[in-house]
Amino acid sequence: MNTGPVQPKKFLGQHFLTDRNIARKIVGALRPQSYGQVLEIGPGMGILTEFLVKESSYLTTVIDIDTESVEWLRRQFPELKDRIIHADFLRFDVGAHFQGQLGVIGNFPYNISSQILFRVLTYRARIPELVGMFQKEVAERIAAPPGSKTYGILSVLLQAFYDIQYLFTVNPGVFHPPPKVRSGVIRLERKENFRLACDETLFFEVVKAAFNQRRKTLRNALSRFDPSGRIPETTLQLRAERLTVDDFVDITRRLQPF
Repeated sequence: MNTGPVQPKKFLGQHFLTDRNIARKIVGALRPQSYGQVLEIGPGMGILTEFLVKESSYLTTVIDIDTESVEWLRRQFPELKDRIIHADFLRFDVGAHFQGQLGVIGNFPYNISSQILFRVLTYRARIPELVGMFQKEVAERIAAPPGSKTYGILSVLLQAFYDIQYLFTVNPGVFHPPPKVRSGVIRLERKENFRLACDETLFFEVVKAAFNQRRKTLRNALSRFDPSGRIPETTLQLRAERLTVDDFVDITRRLQPF
């Protein structure tokens, strides 16, 4: 099946959305009142772009690593002009290219979706909102509550700074080529107070260490931080998936140098 001049590339994890109603719904989930610009990551053949450029409440920029897609987008959306960026988002300096606040949207390649989210976390002070399509399991993991088997590093780190809303599920048949799994669309809306009451760098280290050995209790998982005497015994006996964001903030504060 060939739906257009741009062929999806397996090594880039491309699955082009073909349903315009779903594309309209994804773009409609943006709430750009607090910012005036949107960056679309991996537009492919531009099915989301088509609806983004029609919006007058924000300025749209797109970024894609695929040369073929970039050439197609330049022909299809001349109104974007120099707002089509040929680059790898994972290496792209958002802070150097954009001034002010920036919304992010995309049908993200499954193979790098977690890396994209970690990149967004790096620029969290600049990115108040993200609306994106992910593999359904990843979308559910991001929104998972404490105690869930899927609750993990991404869940805690993203929920520390953003309110997460799972919007809807998308079936494989509306993509070219169809993926082997279903997809989920979620919205990340940055919290009004997104500064943590602890050392944020240490917070990231603590969360990652706790979940990297998720079958072990915190006493063992956090042993390199020498938690004994600084963290209550009742907490040290728990596993990482039982803790809330606030619990991890409290642990980080206790582990910070005085």
